[in-house]
Amino acid sequence: MSSFNDRERGFEGKFANDAAQEFRAAARRNRMLGEWAARLMGLENVDDYAKAVVKSDIEQPGDEDVLRKVSQDLTGSGLSVPLSEIRSKMDEFLAIARGQISAGD
Repeated sequence: MSSFNDRERGFEGKFANDAAQEFRAAARRNRMLGEWAARLMGLENVDDYAKAVVKSDIEQPGDEDVLRKVSQDLTGSGLSVPLSEIRSKMDEFLAIARGQISAGD
């Protein structure tokens, strides 16, 4: 029975670690997305905007709120960026973030 319990704890630990890594990857992705959008909008303080994008996901988890915030901000700045392009950037940045976290960056 002990080996079963050890195995169960191992799976629980792996699940918790995977969830934590995915959370960090999403936050890193949101930061990169915010930096990308800030540069498109010509904002002077890219870092502040990137932090606001990360914060928007923490306040209301999920990708849709981040997508909506960035889309509305881009539109408010007079830019017409299709949702599909923003989603594509989100996917691209998530892949980069996962790679960075896996590499220990």
